[in-house]
Amino acid sequence: MSKVAVVYWSQTGNTEAMANAIAEAAGAELITAADFSADKANEFDAIAFGCPAMGAEVLEEDEFQPMWDAVKANLNGKNIALFGSYGWGDGEWMRNWEEDAKTAGANLVTDSVTANEAPDDDALAACKALGEALAK
Repeated sequence: MSKVAVVYWSQTGNTEAMANAIAEAAGAELITAADFSADKANEFDAIAFGCPAMGAEVLEEDEFQPMWDAVKANLNGKNIALFGSYGWGDGEWMRNWEEDAKTAGANLVTDSVTANEAPDDDALAACKALGEALAK
């Protein structure tokens, strides 16, 4: 079985709820963005990254974006998945983030999961499927 991490940042708890569903399905270690580093990335076979859309559809800039920028050089060839919640817009932040991950050489193993505000049953089911795909 793969060693999986779920790394996330959450302000309102919506992305955290998604992270919990993914971690449960994947048997993964749950880690906040502030506690994750490039060195830690090397310890895992697969990683789910979760961050809500902020401001003008960007990743959270104080903790998550700096961690992501530091870690992405270590993601070449690694199985990852992306998830997050949003309150407005059309998911542009996720499309930009996916492109950034692909440019870094990461292998997106499943479709990214987004939830408008709090994740509903469908979003939580998609999170569980994401976790199961990562754990393979």
